[in-house]
Amino acid sequence: MPHRFTARVAIVTGGASGIGLAISRQFAQEGACVEILDRNPVEMERAVAAIHAAGGDAVATECDVTDATAVEQVIAAIHTRRGRVHILINNAGIAHVGNALTTTPEDFERVQRVNVFGPANCLRSTLKHMVADGGGVILNMASCVSVMAIPDRFAYATSKGAVLSMTYAVAKDFLAHKIRCNALLPGRVHTPFVDGFIAKNYPGREAEMFEKLSLAQPIGRMAEPEEIAHAALFLCSDEASFITGLGMPVDGGTLTIR
Repeated sequence: MPHRFTARVAIVTGGASGIGLAISRQFAQEGACVEILDRNPVEMERAVAAIHAAGGDAVATECDVTDATAVEQVIAAIHTRRGRVHILINNAGIAHVGNALTTTPEDFERVQRVNVFGPANCLRSTLKHMVADGGGVILNMASCVSVMAIPDRFAYATSKGAVLSMTYAVAKDFLAHKIRCNALLPGRVHTPFVDGFIAKNYPGREAEMFEKLSLAQPIGRMAEPEEIAHAALFLCSDEASFITGLGMPVDGGTLTIR
C-alpha cells in the first residue's frame, strides 16, 4: 500500500543513522512528514538531503533526548509548525558492553539516561499533544535483551527491559485516548555500531567475528536496518489498528527457535 502515511507527521529520534535512518527514509517514502531528532549535525544534514532527493519531506532538529526541557520545546515547536504529531518513534539509544562488576556507576547511569529517560521525555512531551488531538501511535525500540540474556549487557539489558515495560504502561494508560503503543524487539542488526565494535575489540579478526555474530541468530545472518524499518511501518500503520501493547520480535528466530 503506497503512501500509507500521506500528510502524517512522524517524529523519529536518532533518525539520522542506522536503524533510525532506515525508518526515516521509509516513512518519508510512504508520504510521512518526517521530523528527525538527533545530535549529529553532519549525519542529520545527509539524512535530510537524501530524503529530499528521493522526493520526501523531512526536517532535522538537533536535540538531546536526555534534556527534558529541550525535548519539550522541540516537540512543541514541531506541533506548532506541523499542526499535529501523529507518530512518535523512540529509536535513539546507546549500547554498552560489560557485566555487573565491570560496568561503572557512571556508565550505568549514562545508558539509563539515554535509553530510559530519553524515551520517557519524548513520551511525556508528545502524549499531551496526542491526547488533545484525539489519538496517535507510539513505537518504542526495545530489544531481544528486554526478555532474554546475552553476555556482558548489564546496563543495556536493564534499559531495554525498562523500555518494554514502559510500552505496556503507556498502552494501558492511554488506550481510551485512541493512542496505540507498541515496541520492536530486534535481534542483532548490521549497523555502523556493529562494525565499529568488531573493529575495536577484534582487530585483524573482523571477518571471522562478523560471521560468528551473524550465525548466532537462527536465521544465520544479521538483520538489515531496512528490515526493522518495515516492521515499524506496519505497527505504525492503520493495518495494525487492532494492535497495541505488543513487544514484537524482529530477530531471525532468536527468541523462539535458538
